[in-house]
Amino acid sequence: MYIYIYFFNTKKFKLKLQNFLFIFLLLYCYIISASQAYSAEVDPGITDTYIRIGAIMPLTGDNDYYGIHMKKGIDAALANQIVQGRKIEFEVMDDSSDPITTIQAANQLIDKGVFLMLGNIGALQTLELMPVLKANQIPSVGFYTLGDVNTNDTLNYRPQTTDEVATLVTVVTNTGIKPDQICIFAQNDVFGVAAINGFKNGLKGFPQTQTIIDKLDHILDMTMNGINPAPNNLGPIGFYPHETILIRDGYLSLKEWGRKSGKPCRFVILVAVPKVAADFIAYSRHKNETWHFGAISATAAGYALSKHLSNYSINDEIIVTQVVPDLDASLPIVRDARNSLENDFNHVNLEGYIAGRLFLAILKSMKEPITRDNFIKTAYQKPLELGGLKIEFNQENSSGYKLISLNILEKNTYKPFVINDSSIARKQ
Repeated sequence: MYIYIYFFNTKKFKLKLQNFLFIFLLLYCYIISASQAYSAEVDPGITDTYIRIGAIMPLTGDNDYYGIHMKKGIDAALANQIVQGRKIEFEVMDDSSDPITTIQAANQLIDKGVFLMLGNIGALQTLELMPVLKANQIPSVGFYTLGDVNTNDTLNYRPQTTDEVATLVTVVTNTGIKPDQICIFAQNDVFGVAAINGFKNGLKGFPQTQTIIDKLDHILDMTMNGINPAPNNLGPIGFYPHETILIRDGYLSLKEWGRKSGKPCRFVILVAVPKVAADFIAYSRHKNETWHFGAISATAAGYALSKHLSNYSINDEIIVTQVVPDLDASLPIVRDARNSLENDFNHVNLEGYIAGRLFLAILKSMKEPITRDNFIKTAYQKPLELGGLKIEFNQENSSGYKLISLNILEKNTYKPFVINDSSIARKQ
């Protein structure tokens, strides 16, 4: 049996049916294999003209300060950038700090196609999101208020919350505060769990603190990663429920600890959102407490904490950990961010700017093809230099930047922390 093949109605070829089927099969296999090879090299969010990345942030609601300023910093870093002939598309979705909305937004971005997630915000939101990202093999870069989550596909700029809390514990004891006079006020979720672990790490270097460490271990068992709504009155920790302003139980927990232990709090480390931290300080002052306070960088959130305190006419000194350089630093990356963000420049959008530049630095170090696997491998290959900042990732710790500095926040201004000049040291 023969078939006839016509080309442009001018030439006619006669082939046996079996020969035709053989040629057809060869062509079919070639097309399929080429298609598979192409799809293996191209991840979602990558085309010939653009690289699409996503983010989920609170752009509305009580925590919109974080999202608005983080987005501004990333936008400034990515503006007009071209990598391997491709523009960068940065698509941000608003979750108003609601974990359910976070997952819904993530699924929308995944359906649309994103190469990775950059600069997401939120502790509980991130905890809920990570399994979704892992299932879809989507890397995460430069997340803010992450808590302590370590995976090989997680590339953080900021040091972990545990490191910030441990630093505060170490530094404040140099002012004359004793380890058993330090307490924690924290959000009851993964954020608070990280605070407890940091407290434990800070206490390990001091003798006769094992009893407190045992209490902290018991609290960790009770928190169940933030599921238990009331793990108070168990030790030197006061909790408030996630996404609430219910501070009284946390305050009473610290008072109960002082009564039971005979060691009342003198220094309280705040691991909370700015508004709740300010409310807690104001409430303690209303109760005539003479506590001193420290705050991690995410709690101070640039000038957010001090602005809330100003509403209460409180101008107390707060010792604050910082994970970004000073805003007036002469480092090229700080200068570039300052010039781009102008009068709106603050610690949060500086971190966003650094996160954006970190993403670009890894991307520009890659060789073709641009894939998620190659992106992660490139990040771990060698240290990155970002305008005076050294970023280095390793398998043990997904935080690329290790330096934690200390400031005094007072009257809406920051100044370097000097032990002998602090109000705590002067009152010893």
